[in-house]
Amino acid sequence: MLLRYRMLNKGHWYEEMINNRNKSVVRDMKWTADGQKICIVYEDGAVIVGSVSGDRLWGKDLDLTLACVEWSPDAQHILFGTTKSEVFLYDGSGNRISKVTLAATENVTISPMIGLDWYPGIRVGGKEARKLPSLAVGFTNGTVQIMSGIGDKSPVLIATGMEATRLKWNPSGTVLAIAGSTKIPQETGDATNQNMVQFYTPMGRHLRTLKVPGTNISSLTWEKGSLRIAMAVQCYIYFANIRPDYKWGFIGNTLVHVFQKPDRSEHCVSFWDHKTKERRVKFARKLMALNTGGDHCVFCTKTSNNLEPYALILCNSIGIRADSKYTAVEPIYTTMTSQYIVTASRNLVYFWQYRSANSELMSLPFSEAKRSDRTMMWHIDHAPSVENMRTPETKNNFKDSKDSICCITSSNSTLMIGRESGIVMHFSLPHIQRINRYNVECLPRSLYLNCDSTKLAVVEANGVLTVWDLNSDQSDGKGISKLKIERKDCWNFVWSDDNPELFACMEKNRMYIFRKDKPEEPVASSAYLCNFSDLCITAVNLDSVMEEPEEYLLANPEDCVFMFETKSLRDTKDLISTTPMSEAYAFTEANPHPRLWRLLAEAALDELNFAVADKAFVHYKDYQGIQFVKRLKILASKEQQKAEVEAYFQRFAEAERLYLDMDKKDLAISLRMRLGDWFRVVQLVNAGAGNDEMVVKAWNNIGEYYMDRQKWNKAKRYFLKASNFEKVAECAYAVDDYDTLKKLLETIPDGTPWLKKLGVKFQSVGLCEEAVKAYMKMNDLQSGVECCVVLNQWNLAVKLTKEHKGRNIQGLLDKYATHLLEKKKHFEAIELYQKAGKFTESARLLAKLAKLTMNNKVNCLRAKKLYVLAALDVQKFKEKILSSKKITGKSVRESTQMALKSLMEADRKIGSDSQLENPWHGAMGLHLYLLAQRQLYTGHHSNAMHTALQLEKYEDVVDPKDIYSLIALAAYSNRFFGQCSRAFIRLESLETLTEDEKEKYKDLAISIFTKHEPKDPVTRDTKCPICGHACKPWETQCPHCNANIPTCTASGRPIFTQNYFTCKRCQFHIFEQLVRRFFNCPLCHANLQQSAKRHKDGR
Repeated sequence: MLLRYRMLNKGHWYEEMINNRNKSVVRDMKWTADGQKICIVYEDGAVIVGSVSGDRLWGKDLDLTLACVEWSPDAQHILFGTTKSEVFLYDGSGNRISKVTLAATENVTISPMIGLDWYPGIRVGGKEARKLPSLAVGFTNGTVQIMSGIGDKSPVLIATGMEATRLKWNPSGTVLAIAGSTKIPQETGDATNQNMVQFYTPMGRHLRTLKVPGTNISSLTWEKGSLRIAMAVQCYIYFANIRPDYKWGFIGNTLVHVFQKPDRSEHCVSFWDHKTKERRVKFARKLMALNTGGDHCVFCTKTSNNLEPYALILCNSIGIRADSKYTAVEPIYTTMTSQYIVTASRNLVYFWQYRSANSELMSLPFSEAKRSDRTMMWHIDHAPSVENMRTPETKNNFKDSKDSICCITSSNSTLMIGRESGIVMHFSLPHIQRINRYNVECLPRSLYLNCDSTKLAVVEANGVLTVWDLNSDQSDGKGISKLKIERKDCWNFVWSDDNPELFACMEKNRMYIFRKDKPEEPVASSAYLCNFSDLCITAVNLDSVMEEPEEYLLANPEDCVFMFETKSLRDTKDLISTTPMSEAYAFTEANPHPRLWRLLAEAALDELNFAVADKAFVHYKDYQGIQFVKRLKILASKEQQKAEVEAYFQRFAEAERLYLDMDKKDLAISLRMRLGDWFRVVQLVNAGAGNDEMVVKAWNNIGEYYMDRQKWNKAKRYFLKASNFEKVAECAYAVDDYDTLKKLLETIPDGTPWLKKLGVKFQSVGLCEEAVKAYMKMNDLQSGVECCVVLNQWNLAVKLTKEHKGRNIQGLLDKYATHLLEKKKHFEAIELYQKAGKFTESARLLAKLAKLTMNNKVNCLRAKKLYVLAALDVQKFKEKILSSKKITGKSVRESTQMALKSLMEADRKIGSDSQLENPWHGAMGLHLYLLAQRQLYTGHHSNAMHTALQLEKYEDVVDPKDIYSLIALAAYSNRFFGQCSRAFIRLESLETLTEDEKEKYKDLAISIFTKHEPKDPVTRDTKCPICGHACKPWETQCPHCNANIPTCTASGRPIFTQNYFTCKRCQFHIFEQLVRRFFNCPLCHANLQQSAKRHKDGR
């Protein structure tokens, strides 16, 4: 056998190498996926491997009778098929590795092998797509084994039922084409061979059968885009167009199609509106099917749920999810209407009546408790019932049927289910009741119901189209009759939405439109049919879109969707334009259709033929059109009638010209006002038509135009022209132009209704004074006060209440303070009370916080400061009471009585609150507590003991345990063991201590006083400044006259002399000799140089 190798260079083929081997014949040859090496096998077992440059890499003689060869996708291994239907695996150098197990040859008669085909590419779709079987082994008896690899233990087996000759994967690895022939019996008893090509998925599901003329298909190959296939038949080459079953649909003006990106495992779902050219992309994992109906589409996906592994996702025309359901039925077949979704597997059917905005839920024969689910599932061999709603009635529902489902279709009233035996089952919707069953005498691949569910179109697996009448009155009992319509090579079909007799189908590269059984002239097209309504067919160039799914829609938006008119529509247009109106009316009456009547009515209007227009509108059932014709008849002027007609056809410029020519400027302005063309209204008014009121209305509407588009500054300018200050305020507020708002507030008269809205705007941005002013111009005191409360302007709120004698705001104040306290915003509540002049309430809160802080023993200095602030608020309260009773022109006696009365009133308001009665008590107690510890740690033990002993009066402020512990420690450090012993006695007598703590104090006291006698050292006594009786230097009360002895806030010692200063704020004292050391009062931090009062002996 002579082999010639040729190379293409600059458009010419050049002979590269000649191989002449006369010993045997070449059985097969294959290139590697990258095209760098070729393997040639001879029948006698000789193998030659060469390079792309024509060099021989290696050659071997195998002890096999070879029939075919195939490279692995990575070119590292070679598969050899023999005439004995065996497959052997070799490495790239010709060394044998193993024998491949073939399940297709087990326990059957050996059949010659027709070929090996191992898909070399990477399938798009992620890991799931890459796991699909890719190695196909075919045999003459029609059996094909598809494996995912050499060691696949569960291969896919296909029985084609024909004598196979060749097989080949398409370039994308999604379809396997198997060529062969089968014997077809004739009426004479003989049988003839029929060539055919069958197409299968990688999982072995049959897609389509293509019949090919001739006697034998010796070879076949695919085009690069998988849209055409070439077949060698005898001395001819046949080409066939392939129409892939894309996942796509059409909703209104939106094309929905599914594609995949190489870098993503999810399916990309594109929603493209061919009117607006807007495109949205959604992603769905493991998408199995897509269908459209009404205003929605449904995605059928696979999930990880083991019980209900499939999901039906309902979306609108822009991909927004509306609803979803989970089901155990595999959605192999899907149909959808504006109300229902039906999916089916080989033996199960799942029904879902979904809710949508444009469809009403029809009642089902279910209980009220179950009606909300609106789902049902049943086995195709069993009758559907309420009991098997939502879940299968028995586990038998999952068993395979002997007559499997092969296609389904539905309308809003009918469900049709086709089975492999040729039986079509008829169910009513929504009640899911079986009406009848029909035999269509073929294996249906697709079913299509017309708009009134009276006719059924059936497309067979080999592309033959037949149409059946479901309302047949024939006597044979079938309930269905076959019409005289049969077309071959049909791959797409659509019924008209508004005429049950009209349909369109695609045959090869031609589109046929049928009215009943009469076809119109075909139109050359390969587009997919989307919709058929109003005598127009919408089709999409889906092959080009899917070839470049992301680029084509953007680059060629006008070439994607096509509109085809039917012959009757074209003829009507020609008749209207070329013949009298009466003939056009007669033609339309003979071929009635709403679109034709509308077309005739519009043409009659254009010619002012009101008689024909009126009749056409009656046939079209257009009530508005009929009334429009009546109004036209009333008009006396032909020119005015023509202008109204031009406006009806939306030719507004021409209508306006006609009005102006008739000097009907008011009608021209009215026309533009109805259209909302306010700019033109202004121009017409400025030209001398209309009045000022129209101009103002135009300015307002132009302002609204810009306002709707959020062009606030332009809108404000036009509203100012119209003196529409309310809208000016809205525009100024939108652009934060508060200066304009303030100017408007000054110019707007009192009582203007929208002043309250202006106040709300000021309040929302924190302009309290302006907001209050706006409210008060409306005499709305309550809103003004509430605004002050919200913006925390309590002084202004009180002022408003007093000036306008409004209601007491105490309740509102307490409510707001309670709200702050609930949120634990204590200091905000305190500040609120202080600004509102409620000093007693703020003092109580401060004292409460101080006590809580002291109980936590975390920050005693903070607690002291809080007590000081509480005392200062009490003083402010008393000052407020006194200042409210101003004494002018009164005698000394009357002034004194009024002052006493004010003080008594203050005491009454303070009540029994000890903190308010003696406000500095807590502050002084903590001050001495901190001072004693400071003195102790700095080594001033005597001062520390004297200061600590003062704390005995402050057990309500400081924990007694801390007080006597501090006294004991200070006395021990000062070696006053008598005072130390008394402190331990008090500690052991405290009821708040546990027994364990008391025992520890007792042990500590024993350890101290076994070494030191509990006696104080001798000290010099001092004299009481009142009675002169002797007193201990640390005593704060005279034991003889019980007079209270003041304490120095700087040293903590009692003051037994008159040489001291008194702070005017807190009224506590400090030794004269210590004043110079302090600029501020140690207790209240007031300025001592300005607020201290000096006391000396004898003064």
